Amino acid sequence: MVKRLKDIAETSSESNLADTVKDSAQQIWLAGLGAFSKAQEEGAKVFDALVKEGKGLEAKTRKMTESRVNEVTGQMNKAAQTATNKANAAWDKLEQVFEDRVARALNRLGVPTKNDISSLTKQVAELSAAVAGLTAKQRKAPAKKTAAKRK
Repeated sequence: MVKRLKDIAETSSESNLADTVKDSAQQIWLAGLGAFSKAQEEGAKVFDALVKEGKGLEAKTRKMTESRVNEVTGQMNKAAQTATNKANAAWDKLEQVFEDRVARALNRLGVPTKNDISSLTKQVAELSAAVAGLTAKQRKAPAKKTAAKRK
């Protein structure tokens, strides 16, 4: 463009040069308007393409984030379950220690245990059955002796 202007300037007169500069300025202006129009058209297309790409990236990011959140939630649930199990085991152990100590203290005081009472109850039941059996034999035995004397 500059070369063309130099060539025209050397070969033409001043009025011709002014017309040439005016024509060149007009062409530059029109080229600028064309570039602006092209940028607007292509800009909208580029913008739409970027929006589409952004939506895809957002979906991927959301999916990855949800996956990671689910993974971390699962790990937290496992950790909470483990802590709960350990706490329950500790409470069970503490409860057993307490029960053992109370049982030893009651034993030292002479208070019978559940097993002692169960054993005694069983013995009483056996003795009651034996007494009932002997009583029944005694009732039957005198009746036979009396009948034998009368004959």
